[in-house]
Amino acid sequence: MSRRTALGAISLGAVGFAGYQLRGEAEALPTRPAARTGNNPIVRENVAQGSDQWLVGRDGTKGVSDDLAQIQGYASATSVSHGESIDFHISSHIAQECTVTVYRIGHYGAVGARHLLTSEPVRVQPGITPGPDSDTGLISCEWPVSWTLEIPPAWLSGVFLAVFTSQDGYRGYTPFVVRDTARRSDVLMVVPFTTYQAYNMWPLDGRNGKNLYKGYTADGQSGGNPERAYKVSFDRPYMQSGLPRWFDMDTSAARWAESSGYDITYATSVDLHEGRIDPSRYTAIVFSGHDEYWSEEMRDRAETAVDAGTHLAFLASNNIYFHIRLESGGEGRPNRVVTCYKEAPDPEPGAAGPTVRWRALGKKHRRAEQGLLGVQYNGILAEPAPLVVRESEHWFWSGTGLRDGDRIPDLVAVEADGFSPSMPRPKDTEQTLLSASPYIDRRDGGRAVQNTSLCENHQGTLVFVAGTFHWPLALADSEHRNPQVQRATGNLINRMLEPRGKR
Repeated sequence: MSRRTALGAISLGAVGFAGYQLRGEAEALPTRPAARTGNNPIVRENVAQGSDQWLVGRDGTKGVSDDLAQIQGYASATSVSHGESIDFHISSHIAQECTVTVYRIGHYGAVGARHLLTSEPVRVQPGITPGPDSDTGLISCEWPVSWTLEIPPAWLSGVFLAVFTSQDGYRGYTPFVVRDTARRSDVLMVVPFTTYQAYNMWPLDGRNGKNLYKGYTADGQSGGNPERAYKVSFDRPYMQSGLPRWFDMDTSAARWAESSGYDITYATSVDLHEGRIDPSRYTAIVFSGHDEYWSEEMRDRAETAVDAGTHLAFLASNNIYFHIRLESGGEGRPNRVVTCYKEAPDPEPGAAGPTVRWRALGKKHRRAEQGLLGVQYNGILAEPAPLVVRESEHWFWSGTGLRDGDRIPDLVAVEADGFSPSMPRPKDTEQTLLSASPYIDRRDGGRAVQNTSLCENHQGTLVFVAGTFHWPLALADSEHRNPQVQRATGNLINRMLEPRGKR
């Protein structure tokens, strides 16, 4: 155990490293082309003029609510590639026309998005709000296709918004990703659409809405586990305005990455599940937000990435917590339903096992998420707490001016990760705990400790976990931006992009 690692483990229990050894001979290390930071398509893209006209309030537009459903829609896929088309299923509270405007999220001179096109007027009708399935709670719409978009070859991979603006002045959204898996970018960002859907309570109307946490009681109150769904569908809008819960974590990370000039492309968690992502094509894969709901296929491919020498960075917390299945939706379309039974008996567990917490799979917590990540979810915060720095001499904190024991205010928030001595640890790995932040768990008022973690295996492959929801927001969100977090994250990504032999 290195001195810095031993110091980082103080008061947290001894952190063991099974079979760690010095990095192997040069010929055994993965080879990558030189990083293209500052000279790549992303840099050229962000020279374009930005626009914030997509926001509610611009041009006198008004926001949408689920109980009135003034203008809402959903996309036929979470991602789409060049030359492919994506359908939008749109409903309005009255028969009328709307426009669909498409924006790409990025830096764009700190404006944050770029306008790409606006449709001709699109005729929309009121769509039927289906009731939940009596057995699974599944809510799946069958709205007709209102508008189809074919992705131009010139559009760069990124996070996109389709903006629906009705003739009577209401505005709603749905996100999607344009992927470019043919291009060997330095960095791939994976956007957590499976987790978006797990939290989607549409329709938030006091009657029908359900997600994987709760639903409504018979008297219209918000219930809990007895009322929740076991299955949720992508064939429905995201609740209220249509921006998924925690979407700002991902857009903040994307804006920061593009402002930093990294050569980056984008995909979704569904792409990871479906095998569209070849990990060996990227130097680093960044999981930008709250990435809680993972299928076995997703986890297998993340582990394959590490084996292939691809670095992983998880910028938030509570990652890989629930095991899910992706199942077919209406008309047999694959992977349109996220299934997770949690504590309830799973009627069709299959070879991957039941849809429970990952740490409950296998004997002796064999599949616990800490076995890949180095830390795992350990609590919900009653209120934000400071991140307490450890290992300040580590290259990760270089240039931040921070010292051991320094506190970054309110950085640990919502949910936290920490190291658990009783759970599996990453094999063949040296781990450094870069923070040790006490906080109060709101569930029982107990004390817990948050850890930011960095693991490095014998090949020099890194797995980073920030361990808090506010980390990605601190990169670019106007209310949370923090230059020390920006610098540390830049140190991390730059280190990942270095040729292995030059460290």
